[in-house]
Amino acid sequence: MAGADVMNIGDADFDKEVLKSDQPVLVDFWATWCAPCRAIAPAIEELAAQYKGKVKVAKIDIDNNQQVAEQYGIRSIPTLLIFKNGTVAGTIVGALPKAKIEAALQKVM
Repeated sequence: MAGADVMNIGDADFDKEVLKSDQPVLVDFWATWCAPCRAIAPAIEELAAQYKGKVKVAKIDIDNNQQVAEQYGIRSIPTLLIFKNGTVAGTIVGALPKAKIEAALQKVM
């Protein structure tokens, strides 16, 4: 489940919401059965609130949206991709602490 500042997106709206975004976008590739994904969810939601207006934050459930996950070679989850101007500007694999995710975000801002 996504918090108020986190969008749930899928294959159908990925292009519009992520690739054509005028802001950097943090995309969280996750699945409901993934315990590490659930473990980092609060940090993702905190960052979404903290950077509201500067960074968009989106979650993609890879079980229901396999096209985008395959396109970006997502092999393990959680994987966070940071998109800027339609291209991947940062990659985080695994359940890292909020500070590490935030540092990666700040590099692309």
